[in-house]
This record gives sequence, C-alpha cells and structure tokens, in this order.
Amino acid sequence: MSGVVSHLGGGHGRVERPALAERGGVRLLLLGLAMGFLGLFLLVPLGVVFLTALRDGLGAYFRAITDPETFSAIRLTLTAAGIAVPLNLVFGVGAAWLISKYEFPGRSLLITLIDLPFSVSPVVAGLIFVLLFGARGWFGPWLDQLDVKVIFAVPGIVIATTFITFPLVAREVLSVMQAQGSDEEEAALTLGASGWQIFRRITLPKIKWGVIYGVILCNARAMGEFGAVSVVSGHIRGETTTIPLHVEILYGEYHFAAAFAVASLLALIALFTLVLKQWVGWQSRRSLDAHPAAGAALNTQAVGGVAT
Repeated sequence: MSGVVSHLGGGHGRVERPALAERGGVRLLLLGLAMGFLGLFLLVPLGVVFLTALRDGLGAYFRAITDPETFSAIRLTLTAAGIAVPLNLVFGVGAAWLISKYEFPGRSLLITLIDLPFSVSPVVAGLIFVLLFGARGWFGPWLDQLDVKVIFAVPGIVIATTFITFPLVAREVLSVMQAQGSDEEEAALTLGASGWQIFRRITLPKIKWGVIYGVILCNARAMGEFGAVSVVSGHIRGETTTIPLHVEILYGEYHFAAAFAVASLLALIALFTLVLKQWVGWQSRRSLDAHPAAGAALNTQAVGGVAT
C-alpha cells in the first residue's frame, strides 16, 4: 500500500495511476501504431498535395491560385460560409438555450432533427433541395413566376451549406450549457432579471468558448463542403463553383498541378482551423482551471448585477 501511495503523491502535483500504466514495450507499440496511422493517412496525403502543387514551380502555383476562375470560386466559398455560419450561430445558440433550459413537448424530437444532417448523405441532401426548389420541384413553378432562381445559383449553394453545417454550433453550445447547469440563471430569475439580461450577463460569458469552437468547426465544414453543393450548383464555371468544385473540374481536365495548387488552399485552411481549434481549447481550459475562485466570484457578481 505504501508503494501505491508514494506513486500517487508526486513531487510536482502529478498523479500517477500504476493500475492503468502499460509496460514500456506496449506503450512503444501503441505509440508506433498511432504515429504510423497518422503518418499514412494524414501527413503523407498533405505532403503529396503540396509537392504536387509545387511540381511545376512557384510561378505555375501562383498562376493557378490567382486565376480569375479561382478567385470566383474563393469569393463564392467565402460568401456561402459568410451567410451560413451566422445563420447557424443564431440557430445553434437559440436551440441550445431552448433545449438546455426548458422542458417542453417535442424536445427529444428537436434534438433528433438537429442531428439529422449527420445521418443524411450530403448528396441526398442536395437532391432534396433540387426536388424542392428545382424547375420541376414543389416550389419550382412558383419561384419561376417570381423570377427567383435557387438551384444552379448562389441561393441554392447557401441553403445546402447551411443545412449541412447547422448541427455543429448547436451541438457544441448545447454540450457546454448542459455541463454548466442552470443554477445561476435560476438565481438571477428569482431576483427579477429578464431573459435577455440573464443571457447577456450570465449565460453568454459562460458559453463563450463553446460558441467560438462551434463557429470554427462550422466555418471549416462550410468551406470544405462538396457533396450537397455539387448537386445544387450545376458546375457553372466562374459562377457556381466553390473551391472544392473548382478542384474537381481542374483535376477532371488533367490540370493536376493547378488542381493541387487550389487544393492546397483548402489544406492551409484546414491546418489553420486545427491550430485555431487547439488555441480555443487551450484558452477555454485556462479560463476554467487557472482561477476557479475568481470565476466563481465573477459569476456571483453577475447574478447579483442582472437584477439592478
């Protein structure tokens, strides 16, 4: 027993758990398997993307990413993400607030519907919107009378992107709200605070990092979406092609270096998203663990302040 206690009481506050420790050989084997898997399925593909993109030199690389059609694809991708992410932010925070703070009929159904895009193939989602808004769809004749074009146009791309990405913010924020509970909100409500005061001064500061995390994931998914956007876009070059679709077109035309040059932009976005995601996670852990007493005092002040 004394041996176990001595292991548990580290000199620098580190707690070791011998019952869960593996022998050196097993640990090295697991580490080797993990690093081999990451190298084969992550690092090697990334290296191939950048090596192929630069195969014809920096001049060809910059010509590919500064081509007018590439600029058009980048602009459309940013437009779709710039519309879809704020919409999902509003919906996600509102849905998470509703589900975590209230009990109502259909609550479980709402949670299931939020998860629906996770279980539906993006191609099927695109086909659904074609059946709804296409020329022969349910709303097609009515939209044609109004001279409004959704499918094979920017609105269809925005709708498809929004549908595919809308669970991301809601799920991240919901998990944070459920973990933190609603004791402070209930205390503020008994002090006479309004719903907006409670949300602005108590709930929003607590879920700030969850919201940022969800927005980062949502933006990355929106920029990289291919399946649903491919169905509703029509692949009109320079008009309805996003970055992933432009890569597909270049590759299909055997412009391999140009295709990988544009694909490298998506790879850089992915790497930047990964770094930003890690930074947000670090900031979140730091704010929760560094000064728990100060955080509790601030929460107490917020609860008392919303009623004034």
